[in-house]
Amino acid sequence: MMKIVDYVEIEGRSIGYWVLLAILGAGAAAGLGASYYMEHHGHWVTGMSNQIVWGTPHVFAVFLIVAASGALNVASIASVFNRVMYKPLSRFSGLLAIALLIGGLAVLVLDLGRPDRLVVAMTSYNFKSIFTWNIFLYTGFVVIVAAYLWMMMERRMNRYSKPVGMFAFVWRLALTTGTGSIFGFLVARQAFDAAVMGPMFVVMSFSYGLAFFILLLMWTYHMSGRTLGDAILLRLKNLLGVFIAGVLYFVLAYHLTNLYAAEHRGVEQFILVSGGIYTQAFWIGVVMLGSIVPFLIFHLPSTEKSRLGIAVGSVLVILGGIAHIFVIIVGGQAYPLVIFPGKEIIESSFFDGQVASYAPSLPEVILGVSGIAIALLLVSIAIKVLRFLPDSLADDVVFSVGSDAVLGEEEKAAASSAGA
Repeated sequence: MMKIVDYVEIEGRSIGYWVLLAILGAGAAAGLGASYYMEHHGHWVTGMSNQIVWGTPHVFAVFLIVAASGALNVASIASVFNRVMYKPLSRFSGLLAIALLIGGLAVLVLDLGRPDRLVVAMTSYNFKSIFTWNIFLYTGFVVIVAAYLWMMMERRMNRYSKPVGMFAFVWRLALTTGTGSIFGFLVARQAFDAAVMGPMFVVMSFSYGLAFFILLLMWTYHMSGRTLGDAILLRLKNLLGVFIAGVLYFVLAYHLTNLYAAEHRGVEQFILVSGGIYTQAFWIGVVMLGSIVPFLIFHLPSTEKSRLGIAVGSVLVILGGIAHIFVIIVGGQAYPLVIFPGKEIIESSFFDGQVASYAPSLPEVILGVSGIAIALLLVSIAIKVLRFLPDSLADDVVFSVGSDAVLGEEEKAAASSAGA
């Protein structure tokens, strides 16, 4: 017999909950303070320069924007691919997607130095620029996912949830492709100029967003005392393992393609061998800790069903994702611009041929981390106010939802045939 999924708000009356809100609120306030400090004193107090103009705040902002798209994975699987077992988690998936995007955009706006300049960006459009298109993609994503949540949460609108979910799925692919294309279209930077950046960012979003989703799901159900069965958790873990392998594939394709092209061999030598902190971040952060170790954790017999192992693996995926964005953005800028290809500069005052130095300042780090705090604060408040989470995700409930939904469709088909 089918068990009804009961969505219930968390009580949020414990001291731990209010302490959590206080910590997250302090993190968001610290980000505002860091932004004010950099705006008041000027960006010379940061590690950024006229060689590296996108620093640590941009790393966190882009990571959160990419993860926001991937956080919608579960909802997309349920509606677009009709995997009804994931349907009870669709609301939480949409909420996390909006929260992560708002956190990332907040960091970008606060790092402008003059946030009021955002008005210019929103009223003066250059449609030859990918940045202009991204303004529409980001704001459109929030509106579309909010509408998707309405379709799911309002009973009389449920019949529209699938078409709106499919539209949200297509939009999120465009959003992540647009974010990756920011770097793919910059031909002046040897590390950026690659068409594979768009699809690579799409697969990266699948991995980072799902890792965020798994961590928050486990944390929320543990702290609220609700039941989270192994069935849904292990399926999510296995899916994350597939996405990790997908990211590694695109990273391999990107670097092999660059090594094949003579014009990119210099930057590949820099990133893979002689780049110092960027080489270490790539091999240790991205490849080893961010990919190979979590993949092994998820598939070794001794750890594949361990909840602690799943949590540790998800954390490593997130840390590896931040390292990956750091290597792409900061490492790509640190490599010197090739102003005159094939020519040797004898003397110049414009740092030609010199690797740019960059050391993130404390205000930059605080501003970047505050984006995560803002996203988590929004989620923490929302799940107390509205019904985003099922009261139970025990195995019998999850399997009942999936099997009965399928049987219901089969019964409808049989009824139609009989009527015919």
